Amino acid sequence: MEAVKIPSRTELVQRVADIVPVLRANARWSEQNRRLADETVEAMIGAGVLRMLVPAYYGGYESDQQTVVDVGIQLGRGDGSPAFCATAWWAQCWAVAHFPDSVQDEVFADPDVRICGTLVPNGHAEITKDGVVVSGSWSFNSGAWHSQWKVFSTLALSPRGQIEPIACVVPMSDLEIIDDWDVAGLRGTGSITLVAKDLFVPRERFQWMSEVGRQEYGESRTVGVPCYRGPIIGVLSNINTGKQVGLAQAARETFLDRIHGRAIQHTNYQTQAEWPITHVQVAEADLKIDEAEFTARKLAALVDDKNYSNEPYTLRERAYCRVAVGRVSQLCLEAVNIYNMNGGAGGIYSSMPVQRIQRDLQAISLHAVNMPIKNYELYGRVLCGLEPNSFFI
Repeated sequence: MEAVKIPSRTELVQRVADIVPVLRANARWSEQNRRLADETVEAMIGAGVLRMLVPAYYGGYESDQQTVVDVGIQLGRGDGSPAFCATAWWAQCWAVAHFPDSVQDEVFADPDVRICGTLVPNGHAEITKDGVVVSGSWSFNSGAWHSQWKVFSTLALSPRGQIEPIACVVPMSDLEIIDDWDVAGLRGTGSITLVAKDLFVPRERFQWMSEVGRQEYGESRTVGVPCYRGPIIGVLSNINTGKQVGLAQAARETFLDRIHGRAIQHTNYQTQAEWPITHVQVAEADLKIDEAEFTARKLAALVDDKNYSNEPYTLRERAYCRVAVGRVSQLCLEAVNIYNMNGGAGGIYSSMPVQRIQRDLQAISLHAVNMPIKNYELYGRVLCGLEPNSFFI
């Protein structure tokens, strides 16, 4: 493959910062139409967002996790829906980079490929001589309208005689689309349901998740490449943090822009900026955002260090990956709740960004990977010397 010049972190982050106005301009259209605007996706492609976790052999950037956080922040500053779709596409690019080279050759023929996917096993599968036949439905496929491929998990009888999950990668053209995405938050992600009916998947395009959990990926050009080392929990947790920090920063920017031009009704305060209550509120929210960003960067540093050193994660470090993304979710949502609840009655208009940001962050916090209380419980068990009660660690 032809070598591609990989942009520096500074250059890539600036590219994405430059498209923030485009993401913001299309945010209401995306929410109303329940999918990303084509202009938004084209802007992301032009900035190089979709290549970040694509192998360099195929024209990708193999970005480190600190860069992922920095770019995620800029995407979140623009709009939550494209930021969330980028996360979904990154995650599946990372996953496909562990499939055999023949599969990667097909999927990454376009280095700006979009691969939607879900983690929850659903449906059923029957192993055959040459592959597997799958039937089932999978919800929450963020970015599906603009995707060419999908990764899904289902259950099959393993050679050991046990029912185990497998991960399959299939073309979108093999799946039926159910347009059922009508939700309160992240409306622009277009996270529709996809259905497979007696779909044959060749052997090279599915993996046993038990092998993935043991990091037994088989032969691939990415073996030994730092970007693709380590367990999936480190990368998947990290890529979910930056966008949330960016969303909270966008809410802060919008809130502070308004407080000098609106009065506090039924008081003598001519502007909200003069009101002492506002001072307490913005201080608390600002600190929460800073603490969330600190946690995000601490997690990124951990994952990058493990990727480059190739040192194994301890159980506590694996659990920390989960609790860190949960903490970021909690802090960012709490900060934006402060801005949203103190923006006055005018803040409920659909044209006001903070109410949309609040709904997007609430939706993100409900995601199974991000849910704070679930991740706190898991981390606490490990700290107390107990075995984790989740396979996803």
